[in-house]
Parts: sequence; C-alpha cells; structure tokens
Amino acid sequence: MTGAALIILSTGFFMNQSNAETLAIAVHGGAGTIERGQMTEEREAAIREALADAVRQGRKVLEAGGSSMDAVTRAVIRLEEAPEFNAGRGSVLTNEGTVEMDASIMDGSNLQAGAVAAIKGVRNPVKAARLVLEESPHVMLVGEGAGTFSRDHDLEFMDEEWFITDFRRQQLESIQAEDQAATQLSENWFSTVGAVALDADGNLAAATSTGGMSNKRWGRVGDSPIVGAGTYADNRSCAVSATGHGEFFIRHVVAYDICARMRHAGQSLDEASDELINQVLVEAGGTGGVIAVDGQGNIAQPFNTAGMYRAAMGADGKLTVEIYRDESDEDENSD
Repeated sequence: MTGAALIILSTGFFMNQSNAETLAIAVHGGAGTIERGQMTEEREAAIREALADAVRQGRKVLEAGGSSMDAVTRAVIRLEEAPEFNAGRGSVLTNEGTVEMDASIMDGSNLQAGAVAAIKGVRNPVKAARLVLEESPHVMLVGEGAGTFSRDHDLEFMDEEWFITDFRRQQLESIQAEDQAATQLSENWFSTVGAVALDADGNLAAATSTGGMSNKRWGRVGDSPIVGAGTYADNRSCAVSATGHGEFFIRHVVAYDICARMRHAGQSLDEASDELINQVLVEAGGTGGVIAVDGQGNIAQPFNTAGMYRAAMGADGKLTVEIYRDESDEDENSD
C-alpha cells in the first residue's frame, strides 16, 4: 500500500484504512551505555531471545486478526516476565530495597489510555494499566489505590522476592556504596520495556512498563506511565514507546511531540523521531531512545546512546533483533 487514508468517524474516533500487508510491531528493552564486552554471552543470548520472542508473540496476535492493543499487551507481558529487563520481574530496587513499578498503554483509535504508577506486587503492571483504561473512568491510578483496584479485578500478585534478582541487589549495593544519600540520576543504562504495533484494521497502540530508576526515593515516578511523555498513540500520526532518563522525556513530552510533528508539521516518522531524540534531547542533556510505528507500517528506532535493546517485524515478515549502535544483525525470517 502507498498510504492509509484517514477517516474521521462521527464519534470523533480515528481509524486508518489498512490490511494485513501493513502489520508491524516493535519492542524495546532499554537504552544506554550498552557496549560489547559488558555482558556475558549467556546474558546477551537471553536478552536477544526475549526480545525476539516478544515480537513473535505480538505478531501472532496481529496475524490472527487481533488488535494492536492485544499485541502490545502480549509483547510487554513477555518482557515483564524476563528478569533481564527493568520491568515486572527484574525491576530495579528503590532506596529501601523494594520494588515499585509503573506502566501505561494507549489506544490510537480513540486516544483512550490507562496507567499505573508506584504499584507493588502486581505480576504484570501492563495488565493493571489496561484495566484502568477498560474498567475505570480514570487514566492513572497510583500506589495503594492502584493495588486495591488491581486486586478488585483479580490480577495476579506475587511476593516481592519474586521480583528481585541478585543482579538488582548488587546494582543497588554498588550505587549506595558510592553515595548513600543520592538518588541515582545518572544511571548509565535504562532497561524499561515497551511495544508499539499496527494491526490489520489500521489501529495503532503503544505500551510501556518499568521498575523506574535504581535507588529512587520519595515516590519518584518517571515518564513511562505518563501519557505523552513515555507513551503515546494516535491513528492520525504514530505510536511511540520511550526509554531513557525519564525527567527529560517528561519535560519535553517526547512521545506526544513526535506524533504532533507528524500530524501538524508534516514530518515523516523518521524525521520526527530522530529530531526529538538526536537534537532536542541531546541539546537538553537527555539520553535514551524510542520505538515508533506509523499508519503505513513504517518503524523507527532512534536512540542517542551507545546501544538500545530493540527488535521489530514489519510488513515483510522479517525479524530484526539488535543491541549495539554499530550492529547490523542478519534478519531472521518469521515462521
């Protein structure tokens, strides 16, 4: 297809005309100082497999006629279950050694969104965010209230020890050994997870999930659960999920601005996302990256760090899994 015609429905919702030829999905698992030699072969292999499997699972949803919302939910759940990433199991630890998680999800067909912040114990925070969207009149729930809402809707909870890995314990100990009082605002890599997708009906969706920032205090919340900062989806432009130093993504409403530049300034997906990540954020001193997809199935994955965990599968059905900036992985044909 050369393009997707935009239809504005009488309800005020938005839908692109599309079909299975433009199915697309991308995921990320964080961006930062990710360089060869920093990881063991076993850890790198586990990360690559988790990224690839998340894309495959999301793609299967799309190929079966499922919605982009279902696809990004499925992909993010897979990454929340992988202890190598900072989301769900494997989340970073707060100053007190506990786990507080954030997540959000947005439906590009109607601009509905749901988010949770500083939630504890929910096995898959992205499920809680989607419940907020579907079962509440609100956009964001936080802390104990978000937990109560999740229990009321029978989400699965796990003991805190299930979330905590030895890697995260050691990471916190290292940070606190350097400065017992400081919040780690200069962590050199971020492993927040996210997914964006385009389905056969032309609808876009985005979802993001994170454990936040290592050694965080005072109920700190980053960009991941904030609609417009770390997550945004609008059928009239694109779907975006971000990863990086959240304070900068909040200040510059990065996810929304990428969509706005496409919609109002006529920029392409590549132009808008690259300008935000490699110009606006760089000039501000912010680090990180995004994954994004538009209504024609184009995928962008810009980042301004040494690497970003990322994987994607576009209309051609080929899977790419990459980590490093200078990497050019051989495409793997999808099943």
